[in-house]
Amino acid sequence: MNKPNNAAVRMSRVATALPRSTKQIITIVVDFICLFFAVWGAYCLRLGYWYEPSAEQFALFLLAPVIAAPIFVINGLYRSVIRYVGEQALLAIVKSMGIATLLWTGVAFMTEMRGLEGVPRSVPLLYFMLATGFVAASRFGARWLLWLPLRKRYSNEQILIYGAGQAGHQLATSLLQGDKLFPAAFVDDNPNLVGKDLGGLRVHSVTQLPWLIEHYEVSSVIVCLPDVSSDKRREVVELLEQHRLKVRILPGLSDIVSGRNLVSLVREVDVGDLLGRDPIAADPALLHKCITGKVVLVTGAGGSIGSELSHQIAALSPKQLVLLDHSEPALYQVHRKVEDLNACPVVPCLGSVADADLIQHVFKTYHVQTVYHAAAHKHVPLVESNISEGVKNNILGTQNMAKAAAEFGTETFVLISTDKAVRPTNVMGSTKRWAELAIQQVASTQNNRTIFCAVRFGNVLGSSGSVIPLFKEQIQKGGPITVTHPEINRFFMSIHEAVELVIQAGSMAKGGEVFLLDMGESVKIVDLAKKMISLAGLTEKTADGKGDIEIQFTGLRPGEKLYEELLIDSAGAEKTAHPKIMRAHEVGLSADQWVRVFSKLFEQLNANQESDAKKLLLDLANDQTNIYLQEAGNVSQ
Repeated sequence: MNKPNNAAVRMSRVATALPRSTKQIITIVVDFICLFFAVWGAYCLRLGYWYEPSAEQFALFLLAPVIAAPIFVINGLYRSVIRYVGEQALLAIVKSMGIATLLWTGVAFMTEMRGLEGVPRSVPLLYFMLATGFVAASRFGARWLLWLPLRKRYSNEQILIYGAGQAGHQLATSLLQGDKLFPAAFVDDNPNLVGKDLGGLRVHSVTQLPWLIEHYEVSSVIVCLPDVSSDKRREVVELLEQHRLKVRILPGLSDIVSGRNLVSLVREVDVGDLLGRDPIAADPALLHKCITGKVVLVTGAGGSIGSELSHQIAALSPKQLVLLDHSEPALYQVHRKVEDLNACPVVPCLGSVADADLIQHVFKTYHVQTVYHAAAHKHVPLVESNISEGVKNNILGTQNMAKAAAEFGTETFVLISTDKAVRPTNVMGSTKRWAELAIQQVASTQNNRTIFCAVRFGNVLGSSGSVIPLFKEQIQKGGPITVTHPEINRFFMSIHEAVELVIQAGSMAKGGEVFLLDMGESVKIVDLAKKMISLAGLTEKTADGKGDIEIQFTGLRPGEKLYEELLIDSAGAEKTAHPKIMRAHEVGLSADQWVRVFSKLFEQLNANQESDAKKLLLDLANDQTNIYLQEAGNVSQ
């Protein structure tokens, strides 16, 4: 973009600062001059020399703008904001000049009938063409002049705002106060808004997107539809992606009413905007039941699930929040962020759930009343390669936590489980199924003093174990995106919704249940990859080399399944009071049976018999009946 001339910029600023009424008077005067010279020019062109009109002809020349002015007023040419005139103004000029030319021609021929000097027959056509050109040029020239300081100020980026409602209007106002993004126009699919000017910005139809992109040289759009459904927002985002626009989005109403500046709320479109569902309002009673006024412990607090749990719990007024994590950087970050909320006392505890002495100390010192046990190794390939560590953290750690909770009279214990625990084909899923069995076993032997339950759900968008961070990294590097299999699919849920449902499920527990979260429809991972490429404003590379990002299929990893499921027995689930939470009562192990398999597993690991340990993990997780029938010495067979 060329650097604007400083004199022109100063002139533009003076013109911009003028009152609207003054600008309208100037426009009328300019139109009057343009139309007068258009008539004179028509005569000159027709006659082929500089025509000098007689007094009668001069009066006829002056009559042209007098006739046109009321027509311009009726057709709204003086209501438009010059800075944003577009094709609508051009059509209005053509229409107005057509009517004005016909009327002026009628008057001209009437004067000829009264014996005055005649009008050459081609003059009206020439007048129409010249006048239309002069009037249009005056407006588009003025628009160019008025845009000069804005182009200098907003040379970084001009954007479109999709949604001309109150939120869009407020966002435009906020953007105009800054100097990074300039709102060029609104886009809206409401026909009642199209063509109107809001705060100096014209509202355009969705069908005009290609013209707007070219005319305003925009490459970005902000979607301002905070109160629409997820389906509608997804539909809009997919429409905008077709035009190779970088799409950003304004969050929902709950964030807007927090009082923060709208500009600070604008974010990049997340894949959750395409895969998410309309959330169901949480039940306040269920949210507060196990948290408000209580000492709450979150394990794995530095992880994706644990950190979201910590933030939501802090907002529910616990008496004290204890954060436990084995990672120093992760614990530091979550502690700092939660402490900044100033919502409750926060205690950071550095250590592993596999350390039984530490766990005993935490429960004894802080008199924990509610536990959300999110600590787990959950990366399938890593746990597959490190069986011993996976078992210690996921199984032994869960047992340590459950025993301490029972011993110290904790009221509620909620295990965060996974859909990979159902008929697992990998070590990670098996260890999580064993973790479920561990709390069921403790629940059956401690006289219901502590209410134990597990909450099972699929992938959460953006968690450290999700494919989404990996895909983002691969796209940033220019590809390729690696997908294990073209038919592999997974369930996805936003991390905020998952945690909110976990808290509510824990409040409904009576002891020993496994709660299942409604994950909606499963999503093909290859379709997810394609959507993420599109969200980045890029295209998938085709077989002939055209496009930006290639998708490569690498084959299923060890222990990976094509699909996941939430229920071991599809007939064993029942509805709860919450439409997105189901309850399952699955058969557990007796204390004797648990001691046998637990001892055998660690005996094999201590003897470095990892293949035998893996077989035992999978056998128990997939077919408990065999274990019930085994004698003490045969559990590994």
